[in-house]
Amino acid sequence: MTLLDTHIGFVEALRSAGLAVSLAEGLDAISALEKVRWDDRETVRAAYAATLVKRQPQRVTFDAVFDIYYPRLVGDGVRADDTTDEEAEGDSAPAGGPRDTGADLERFREALADALAAGDQQALQDLAAEAVGRFGAMPGRGPGLSSWSAYTSLQRVSPSELLDRLVQGLLAEGLDGERAQRTAGRRIGDFTRLVEGDARRRIAEEKGPRHVADVTVRPTIDRLDFTAARRSDLEEMRREIYPLARRLAARLTKEQHARRRGPLDVRRTVRASIATGGVPLTTHHRPRRPHRTDLVVLCDVSGSVASFAQFTLMLVFALREAFGGVRAFTFVDDVVEVTDAFRPGADVVDVMDSLAASISHAALFGRTSYGRALTRFAEAHPDAIGPRSALLVLGDARSNYSDLALPVLAELAGRARHAWWLNPEHPRHWGTGDSAADRYGEVVPMVECRNLAQLGEFVHEIV
Repeated sequence: MTLLDTHIGFVEALRSAGLAVSLAEGLDAISALEKVRWDDRETVRAAYAATLVKRQPQRVTFDAVFDIYYPRLVGDGVRADDTTDEEAEGDSAPAGGPRDTGADLERFREALADALAAGDQQALQDLAAEAVGRFGAMPGRGPGLSSWSAYTSLQRVSPSELLDRLVQGLLAEGLDGERAQRTAGRRIGDFTRLVEGDARRRIAEEKGPRHVADVTVRPTIDRLDFTAARRSDLEEMRREIYPLARRLAARLTKEQHARRRGPLDVRRTVRASIATGGVPLTTHHRPRRPHRTDLVVLCDVSGSVASFAQFTLMLVFALREAFGGVRAFTFVDDVVEVTDAFRPGADVVDVMDSLAASISHAALFGRTSYGRALTRFAEAHPDAIGPRSALLVLGDARSNYSDLALPVLAELAGRARHAWWLNPEHPRHWGTGDSAADRYGEVVPMVECRNLAQLGEFVHEIV
């Protein structure tokens, strides 16, 4: 593979992971790389990042893909002179790999404890490579192939067992207890990520970097599925909601200015053309009559779709100036209005706590029932939807095989100006098991919305 092939593969992998890299930006990266020294890997990384990364949340994904396409090491990463004569005579080694014995493990753990205590990044990188080489080799699936496991390496090394020892060392250096705990946890977490990165590097050498990038690299936070997000991902998504809302608001304002002119006023245009000999050099337009739609949001807050509903509500309310009015309701098998939780200036944490509390009120029997919720909504809030309203239903349409109340949904959608259903599941799962997405999709347009990027594009389309 040539250097150009590696560059093209790297850029394509970034696009697959969710980074919007244009052709011009790829060429800018090449121009930047012509000006730097290739013997300094971190300088190459910085040149790529300066030309391809637009926002800080994308940096984690960028670094993971960069480490696969431009690895720090090639091969097993363990120096030949690190293998002792005793190891060479042992029987416990995998074919072609370093030895894994009890004595080796003790020596390794001592070296790791020293490197963690000193915060020596170079030593930790070398130890991460050694950990995978010594303790992470697994039988291969083909001739000349091996497999590498970061999980197996970390299970053998158990860096978390060194936490107390590391904390005691930091306390002896004068750090207070809380700061020592945070520092120790961060250093062990960094080492764990180094081990995971080295395992990916080794697998990429055997199976190709594109395969590893597609399988192991997590997409950027705006492309990460709501239903696959971890707790730390949810926190980052919450921080991303309001920057997303600001970008959407700026985009909408710009487009509204561009569409400010109304339809052509033929009479005024012809009258004005008399002054120019009948040639209509200047066109006149009727003033636009803007209308603002009231938005009614009905959200399933059960199980894993609760996070999806919360983020959608937060984005809609961040853009509430674009609507005539916004009312929000949550349900599991009963309906609760939560519009007041999104008062202007409300703290995000308070809003999330209020939504979490509403889940208990929205469940009578503890099992999701879309049919019961739709019926209760129609009965308890008959004035919520009118001819100026748009209805937005959020949920995976999994109703535990209960009654779907399709006529009720059809009646609600018929009273509204527009109606949509956002579903956080992939379309291939619609209609499988207890999913009624295909049935509801015959009444209300069913729209795939699995991440922040798709959510932002949908809200932009309906405003």
